[in-house]
Amino acid sequence: MPILTGPRAAARSGKTKSLVILLHGYGADGNDLFGLNGPLAQHLPDTAFRSPDAPEKCRVNPMGRQWFSISWLDGSTESEMAAGFCRSADILHRYITEAMAEEGVGPAQTALVGFSQGTMMSLHVAPRRAEPLAGVVGFSGRLHANENLKNEALSKPPILLIHGDQDEMIPVAALGAAETGLADAGFKVRTHISRGTGHGIAPDGLGLALGFLSEHLATKSE
Repeated sequence: MPILTGPRAAARSGKTKSLVILLHGYGADGNDLFGLNGPLAQHLPDTAFRSPDAPEKCRVNPMGRQWFSISWLDGSTESEMAAGFCRSADILHRYITEAMAEEGVGPAQTALVGFSQGTMMSLHVAPRRAEPLAGVVGFSGRLHANENLKNEALSKPPILLIHGDQDEMIPVAALGAAETGLADAGFKVRTHISRGTGHGIAPDGLGLALGFLSEHLATKSE
C-alpha cells in the first residue's frame, strides 16, 4: 500500500497539541492546499499541519495528483473510479492513524480539511473511523455513497460544509444534497454558501473554517 508524503508544518508554539490534515483536490498536490496553514496557524499556534499528496498521478495533469479518476474528465470507467476511491480511502485511513501517532495526538485533537476531491475523501473516511475525529471541514465537494452512510458510520464528528454559489466544477446544489445525506444519517452539519465564489476558497469561508476548528479541536493536556 502506498505511503502518503507531503508538506508538514510544526506547531508554531513548539508544542503540538492538535493536528489538521489538509486534503487537496483533483489535479493538485499537497502543496496546493498547504498554503492554508499560514492563516490558520496564526490563530492555532499549538496545531501541526500536514498536507499529503494523493496516491495517484492525475490522468489529465501529470504534474498533479488524484485521489481517484473522474470519468467525465479523464475517460476512465465507472469501475476504475470506484476502485480508486476505495484504494485511496484505505490509504487515507492508515495515513490518519500514523500521522496522529507521529504527532502525539488523538482523534479528539485531529481534524480534516478537504477541498473538492479532498472533501469527498474526508466525508467518506472520517465517519468510518471507530473513534470520532474533532471535525471535518469540506470546501466545494460532494458526499459519496450517502445511501450507505447510515449503516456504515462508526462515529459522527461535527461537519462544516462550504461551497461557492458560482462553482463551475461542482454545482452548489451538491452542498444541499450532502447536508441532507449527512443529517439523515444523524450528523450535526453546518453549511455556508460563499457568494460570488467559484470552485475555490473565499475569505468568508476560510474565516468560518477557522472558527469551527478553534471550537472543535480539543488540545492535548500537558
